Amino acid sequence: MAKLEYDKNGRLMFTEEMKKEYTLLIPQMLPIHFSMLKSILQKEGYKVEVLETQNSNIIQMGLKYCHNDICYPAQLTIGQLMDALQSGKYDINKVAVVLTQTGGGCRASNYISLLRKALDRAGLGFVPAVSVNFSGLEENPGFKITKGMVYEMANAIIYGDLLMALHNQTLPYEKEPGASQRLVDHFVNMLNDDFSKGESMGPKAIRKKMDEIVTAFTKVPVHEKNKVRVGIVGEIYVKFAPLGNNNLEAFLLKENAEPVVPGLLDFLLYTIDTGIEDYTRYGGKVVKPIVTKVLMKVFTGIQNDMIKAIEKPGCFHAPSSFKRTKELGGKVIDHGVKMGEGWLLTGEMMALIDEGVNNIVCTQPFGCLPNHVCGRGMMRRIKTLHPDANIVAIDYDAGATKVNQENRLKLMLATARKLQNS
Repeated sequence: MAKLEYDKNGRLMFTEEMKKEYTLLIPQMLPIHFSMLKSILQKEGYKVEVLETQNSNIIQMGLKYCHNDICYPAQLTIGQLMDALQSGKYDINKVAVVLTQTGGGCRASNYISLLRKALDRAGLGFVPAVSVNFSGLEENPGFKITKGMVYEMANAIIYGDLLMALHNQTLPYEKEPGASQRLVDHFVNMLNDDFSKGESMGPKAIRKKMDEIVTAFTKVPVHEKNKVRVGIVGEIYVKFAPLGNNNLEAFLLKENAEPVVPGLLDFLLYTIDTGIEDYTRYGGKVVKPIVTKVLMKVFTGIQNDMIKAIEKPGCFHAPSSFKRTKELGGKVIDHGVKMGEGWLLTGEMMALIDEGVNNIVCTQPFGCLPNHVCGRGMMRRIKTLHPDANIVAIDYDAGATKVNQENRLKLMLATARKLQNS
């Protein structure tokens, strides 16, 4: 067992020795994206497992080890990690647990502290809790995100967004069941191989790969595309994670609808853009906005290439660019609103409507005040601007029943079909 080392504040650190021996356990959020992010970490020498569990014990663990008024995503992510640690599947003397920290005003920045308290309460205080952040909140000798990894992770995110968009537009209409998923699996395996080898990921190579992916999806035999399109927005974890939203996408597919999910890269760009907005409004060190503007240029360039690739064959709907989403969001809410998903949540609803997706599910997790302000709180204004907007807010928490959630979704879908046929 590796020697335990603590920083000056008494925090247990993840050491270089642990990197060689320990397995990092990561809560699942986006299966396609996280598969590639896992490959990038493995290439850097980390042992990684992304948790796929969805059993009922997870929320019970979350409620047991977190205060019951904390955000629902905290209860689920911490619950999933605690469930794994107590499952008997792992050598608890050789595992570490991982959570992200955004560094903003959202309570998600404190999940890592809540996780450490949970570990202590369970008698597992010797298990390191590793923070993944890009703002220097915490550092560990054995875990470092390099500049090269940041670029690779951005590529993984954009490939994930592309595959997710094409899969969602093909799966509801495929003539051969499973054809779309087989393509996703094929390209995820191919990209994982590229990431694990550290092969070139320059702009030209990325554009070529994206064109290859899009072309492959155009060849999937499909029925006429006439289903109700339903956008999904909300707090980032509950919006994306099947565990967090009771398999919302699968339910919409079962109800003969087409899910439309804005990508993860927009959230990354939003966090970068926040640094630029802060400097513009409040001043500060000149270096920060210079760096953020460079990152914004690089990553928006990758996103624009993805949009062009999707638009090229003429049979798929491309998502809005980050620039367009920000512009549309600014018609309803100030860009200084940056807690949690902030103005981006409002902007995504406006962008979906602009793309012709008038039916929207806003996933509202318990305990997320910013989400309620920028989601539910903006609906009246959005509907004033767009009277045909059919938006429903669905609450997700430990006490919410799946039946009630699905009944509200069915009412929204009934309205959507009525509007589509009128």
